[in-house]
Amino acid sequence: MKIVIDDHIPFIKGVLEPYAEVVYLPGAMFAHGNVSDADALIIRTRTQCNEALLKGASVKFIATATIGYDHIDTAWCEANGIAWTNAPGCNSGSVRQYIASALTGLSVQFGFEFEGMTLGVVGTGNVGSKVARLGEALGMTVLMNDPPRAEKEGPEQFVPLDEILLMSDIITLHVPLNLSGPHRTYRLFDRTTFECLQHRTILINSSRGEVVDQTSLKDILKCRAIGAAALDVWENEPNIDLELLPLLNIATPHIAGYSADGKANGTALSVQALSRFFGLPLADWYPSGIPEPPQPLHFELDCKGKTRQQCLCEAIRHTYSVGDDDGRLRASPATFEKQRSAYPVRREFEAFSVTVKNGTPGIDERLQALGFNRTHQQ
Repeated sequence: MKIVIDDHIPFIKGVLEPYAEVVYLPGAMFAHGNVSDADALIIRTRTQCNEALLKGASVKFIATATIGYDHIDTAWCEANGIAWTNAPGCNSGSVRQYIASALTGLSVQFGFEFEGMTLGVVGTGNVGSKVARLGEALGMTVLMNDPPRAEKEGPEQFVPLDEILLMSDIITLHVPLNLSGPHRTYRLFDRTTFECLQHRTILINSSRGEVVDQTSLKDILKCRAIGAAALDVWENEPNIDLELLPLLNIATPHIAGYSADGKANGTALSVQALSRFFGLPLADWYPSGIPEPPQPLHFELDCKGKTRQQCLCEAIRHTYSVGDDDGRLRASPATFEKQRSAYPVRREFEAFSVTVKNGTPGIDERLQALGFNRTHQQ
């Protein structure tokens, strides 16, 4: 058996070699001639799995170590007997942490209190659901929009998109990229959508770049018709719009889901799925030795003289500051891909434990809701 694997997928080297011939390639270098005799591919979003790549190849199985799978022509694969799988929810905790850090930074920039803000979450699958709970833990009013879920579960807990546009102070996008159909999300936020937003609204997109019409966003930001915007994902990655970049309050190189934990989860789900498909003894495999971040995994949080929001923001900043990623991209947008492939170790909230001193009312419960563990007051 032969397996071709994206060489930037972490923790995987050496795992499958006892059972197969393994070839590692950069994601953008996957070509028909490189995969025609492979039985399986393990990929990321940079590899387009379509007829041009796969026609006449011996590929039987594709695993993408990502939540999204719009880079796989699933209809063509299924019609041609190629099984595929993604890694649903693998980096949901990482994106939640990214949004938490973004909200922390934006609250400082604009001087707002979480408990006075309404957060609109568009798309409430594995990622969006965690972001909604994040908003609640921070004390925000949360509105959720998810038409597919509303159809299946009933509309009671969801609101229409036009209500999100009208009522939300901050809107965060967590939808898949659907190019067509009843739940099309391609350029879901376009000029018409932006004209419905309130002047103060802040937009955050960490889903897919094509969900937002960036030309319209650029025009709206130039005339300051909305409050602010934060982008982690871009149209035409890695060739991002250099005219849009300075207009954004937060700009990062598609790394919201790039925690070490999220990467480990994505790799594990891919290896496990491939193992089940081919009958390999790795159906329960998980990476060992996830590296530690530069900051300590246990820390003390002294809340004396601080508000609850200040305490929560301090805890979030201890684990991750989105400003570091923002600064790197602004300093060198041409190295967008390198910044992704050489991303520093980031661990999610669940990897950290915190000792709380002089805690404000409800702080332990809020920290636990964010995912921090072993919290207690002294």
